[in-house]
Amino acid sequence: MAHDGFETQDSGSDGGQTQDAAAVPAVPAMLSEDELALVNALQLSPRASWTELGRALGVDPVTVARRFHRLTAQGAAWVGFSPGPRLLEQICVAYVVIDCAPGTTARVAGALGAHPHMVTIERTASGHDILATVATRDLPALSRYTLDLLPRLPGITAVRSRIVTHMFTEGGRWRIAALAPAQRARLTAPPPSARATTTARATARATAAAHRQLASVDRALAVRLAHDGRAPYQTLARDLGVSLSTAKRRVEALIRHGLLRFRCDFARPLGGWPVAVTFWARVPPADLPEIGQALIRLPETRNCAAISGPQNLILQATLHSVSDILRLETHLATTHPTLDIADRVVTLRQDKLLGRLLDEHGRSVGVVPADLWAEPALWPRDGTPAPVTGLP
Repeated sequence: MAHDGFETQDSGSDGGQTQDAAAVPAVPAMLSEDELALVNALQLSPRASWTELGRALGVDPVTVARRFHRLTAQGAAWVGFSPGPRLLEQICVAYVVIDCAPGTTARVAGALGAHPHMVTIERTASGHDILATVATRDLPALSRYTLDLLPRLPGITAVRSRIVTHMFTEGGRWRIAALAPAQRARLTAPPPSARATTTARATARATAAAHRQLASVDRALAVRLAHDGRAPYQTLARDLGVSLSTAKRRVEALIRHGLLRFRCDFARPLGGWPVAVTFWARVPPADLPEIGQALIRLPETRNCAAISGPQNLILQATLHSVSDILRLETHLATTHPTLDIADRVVTLRQDKLLGRLLDEHGRSVGVVPADLWAEPALWPRDGTPAPVTGLP
């Protein structure tokens, strides 16, 4: 019997067999090669037109649009945004390790999912229960959130933070390489206007703009784009109550100045990447820039950052199988002898990914837009508005 495009087991009337079948969760279908090719195309050019995507994929635009709409309806793929390199220089990001009382981890993870400062939440197979990526507007806000608020949440027994001192790469730049080189070239070639040499005056203006604080309309745009990174400018203008030209100009400025970056994500377990691992490592400080730059060139690397604490480097990778963990660790040890891996932590379940609430198969089931600029609070216990948890 089909439900929402996925194959499920039909119930019968054979006593014990029926009970066993009902106890087994439905397993969604894996993404097809055509669907993965579309995901890769959208990773390279998240807001490309259906015509541009169809030209690169060799199919007509209507087919591309229908395929993507089916994926989004199933929660199997979506387009949102992540902080750009200039914004990462302004805000405060931390990897936060959380311990929970026995039997409370799932409930705690669910409660944390409603927090707009909880960007990513993973339940892990390690000495701690939850590994979260937290982002706030500055260090004082992060201190209030991790020292004063999180320990008050029922079920949490310990909170330890590792501050990001430099982000070498973040997950929005990870690619699955499902396209041929010629197809990738069609989607990554810059438009003629982008090839023009930028004047010194224009560069100075861009640098100054990149360090400005985001205006309220920019924050509203970010919230709207978290729901649908491919929302047309007409829709953004209508929802925000601004003109079409204003919506287009503001979005283009945020991208051009490196404050926001569009990204396409998908249900990784259904695409053949069911394993996520986090390596905590020590590197001599003098070697850190060189090793960090080398690690971001690995196809498995999703996130890589210099951090505070006893380990000064974190590497998060996405893999095809558990056995790939040892292969990757061996490669790291032989290629970078001064890199000392102190711990390797496997993700058992990812509950949130850059504002998207996920089910056990990695599908998006809701959105809690990241609001890095808001004052931290224990949502929604203190009367703040409830976050959006349904897909539009």
